[in-house]
Amino acid sequence: MSVTTEPAQALLERTRGAAHPSCAVCGRADECGLGLRFSLQDDGSVEALFRCRQAHQGYTGMLHGGVTSALLDGAMTNCLFAHGVTAVTGEMKVRFRHPIDLRRPVAVRGRLGRWQPPLYVAEAEVLQDGRVKANAEGRFLERLEGSA
Repeated sequence: MSVTTEPAQALLERTRGAAHPSCAVCGRADECGLGLRFSLQDDGSVEALFRCRQAHQGYTGMLHGGVTSALLDGAMTNCLFAHGVTAVTGEMKVRFRHPIDLRRPVAVRGRLGRWQPPLYVAEAEVLQDGRVKANAEGRFLERLEGSA
């Protein structure tokens, strides 16, 4: 599938719902799931708000690095959904810049970089109080219909 030139929120929701309904990051919010809901932005990126919980703690008062990585991966994946692409993460490089305080919410953003199907490169960042706390670049391989 090629990248859609006019992404829409409806496309993001439809693609996510069909390919990713039980995702730990963007599926339902419960004791295990993070429940992020990404919204399409005017520039084609996606953004979600995440309220950190005590259960997501690593070191005292700080968001666990694995949860941070999951947020970044989810943002990039949902950005691909907004462009009509379902793809799996092949590689992700994360840069942890500053600790994330559990007591304050974060914004999670993802955007599509370059692509040459079936390979897509995306970027994401986690922001708290307007400051980039972590960012990532990921390479994604388009998921073929019928593949597990």
